[in-house]
Amino acid sequence: MKQAVVILALGLVMSLPAAAQTIYRTTDAQGNVIFTDDPARGGEKVELDPLTVVPARERTAPRAPVVQGGGVPARTTAEPGQPFMPYDIFSILSPEQETTLPTGAAGNVQVRLGIRPELREDHRVRLLLDGQVSQSAMHTDTFMLSNLNRGEHVIQAELLDASGAVRHRTTPVTLYVQRASVNLPQNPNNPGG
Repeated sequence: MKQAVVILALGLVMSLPAAAQTIYRTTDAQGNVIFTDDPARGGEKVELDPLTVVPARERTAPRAPVVQGGGVPARTTAEPGQPFMPYDIFSILSPEQETTLPTGAAGNVQVRLGIRPELREDHRVRLLLDGQVSQSAMHTDTFMLSNLNRGEHVIQAELLDASGAVRHRTTPVTLYVQRASVNLPQNPNNPGG
């Protein structure tokens, strides 16, 4: 607690313009260090190093659209609340189509999406597994599916706008999951096999 008070006091002292005021350091009866600008409280004068001040960047107006080879303006990321602009890319990057998860993966897979331009702050993505919502809508491009059952699964992602309407849907990706079974004679987990 004492350290927090000292750090807070130092922060306040450092934020004051050193040239305008003189700062004094003293210690109270309990041994707490106190910084003050009141010379009547006694203490030693503190010499402060000058503060480094970095000016804030000025907010600039948006640049004019860049024209690509075909004369079509390049799309820029829209601010939240702006009209919906379609994304150039919205797809599942991994896993790839018809990937097989080996037994050692235990049915766990990371789903990574490609989204261009960058996902707007007011947009969300949700993941579908076999046509059902698997993961609720989040502001992310990566999901984790855990403990998938053996067999074939289809994953797909949907992009939702600020009102919750589906605006984009990825091409479905088929995934095959292998899992250990005591019913398979070659299974190392089957002592009778």
